Amino acid sequence: MGLSVTVVQKALKGADYPASSDDLADLAEENGADEEVVDAIRGIDEDDLEGPNDVMKALKDQLGADDEDE
Repeated sequence: MGLSVTVVQKALKGADYPASSDDLADLAEENGADEEVVDAIRGIDEDDLEGPNDVMKALKDQLGADDEDE
């Protein structure tokens, strides 16, 4: 199963960019994201993410279908 784009976007709600993956992972935790999402964000090997598109690009191999019926 992959991460849902919508779940990642909800986890990063309120993010200020540029941001490090650690800062974004901390925000995701505060936003109630599950461990899989937090770990994936923390695992991004970039320290200066410029915006949501950078995050999605870094997670592209982990993103699955955006299925709201889960």
